[in-house]
Amino acid sequence: MASIKDVAAEAGVSVATVSRVLNSHPSVSPEARARVLGAVDVLGYRPNAVARSLRTDRTRTLGLVISDVLNPYFTELARSVEEAARALGYSVIIGNADERPELQDHHVRTLLDRRIDGLLVSPTDGASPLMLDAARGATPMVFVDRWIPGVDVPVVRADGCPAVRDLVAHLYGLGHRRLAIIAGPAATTTGSERVEAFRDALRAHGLPLPDAYIGQGDFQADSGRRATERFLTLDEPPEVVFAADNLMALGALDAIRSHGLRVPHDMGLAAFDDIPWFVHTDPPITAIAQPTGDLGRAAVQALIDLIEGRPPQSVTLPARLVVRRSCGEPASDQRSTL
Repeated sequence: MASIKDVAAEAGVSVATVSRVLNSHPSVSPEARARVLGAVDVLGYRPNAVARSLRTDRTRTLGLVISDVLNPYFTELARSVEEAARALGYSVIIGNADERPELQDHHVRTLLDRRIDGLLVSPTDGASPLMLDAARGATPMVFVDRWIPGVDVPVVRADGCPAVRDLVAHLYGLGHRRLAIIAGPAATTTGSERVEAFRDALRAHGLPLPDAYIGQGDFQADSGRRATERFLTLDEPPEVVFAADNLMALGALDAIRSHGLRVPHDMGLAAFDDIPWFVHTDPPITAIAQPTGDLGRAAVQALIDLIEGRPPQSVTLPARLVVRRSCGEPASDQRSTL
């Protein structure tokens, strides 16, 4: 393998000049930079990232621990994080917690051992002692989508409460009064926040949320299926089921159809976390959309600010209601509420 000395000899410059070019130092003339980059191409030189990190105490690598890589929302979030980081000269190592606290902790520990420059986490469980220690440690950290209350770490998230109010008002306007929710885990901020927003929105319209109309889910499709199966056994099943994430909505849809019922004629369905394939279901699913790409980019920027010693900013972006036809809407009533 070619060395930095070989590149310097090929380009006819000093080793220091080669180093400055490889580190994007502005003091190098355009001519020298062109000669060095040409020599790098000719020789196939690749810098030793490990050696460089030992010299600079920087690896130009970020860690990202997401809750479930099979969830299309988190897949899109990871993609936007990777694209934003790459544009700023960073690589990203991704760990999938699969909604399991012990797997989350494994990935966090492994990434910290790899001397990453910063860590983005969507916490699966806010009670993890390792997560609390990591948040208070020396490695810069930003929470994205979910967060741990009381921990002094920047948070980049969407505010879904106004969109949930819009959804309930929309359902009320369609004449629905028996509304149920499949909630996410109470141990996650998004799980608890969405069910409380739904309860508050119902209360504003004089509607109750009986315990029988609360299905406890885990952000996985099977839990959405089980909760909906239980709803269907009630003497008065709900008219509409609101699933607090897209995978639980998929499970709910499977349960409804397995009973020979139709959406929305027999039971309406709405979801939090809009995803591209919702427009291709029959009927298309009314959903609350989060600005996933913007969240990923904002999270990377907040983390880079921390790494480079600038004051980080927590960011809260609005979610929005996307009206389709899964709750009994007229065919012409497909719109997006901003």
